[in-house]
Amino acid sequence: MKDYVVTPELKTAVSEKAVDGKIACPVARKLAEDLGVSYKAVGEAANELSIKMHSCDLGCF
Repeated sequence: MKDYVVTPELKTAVSEKAVDGKIACPVARKLAEDLGVSYKAVGEAANELSIKMHSCDLGCF
């Protein structure tokens, strides 16, 4: 069971922050914090929108 919800508003916010179909991890984390949602929710919204993550501080993406 997911512990987060991907809302249309969250998808819109992620889409607005994406550039050329990509969003940087620090930008995604800041967005999650500003919106009061989990990092997982932002990541799932990006996945649903086919937006790729990049510039991960951990080197994961």
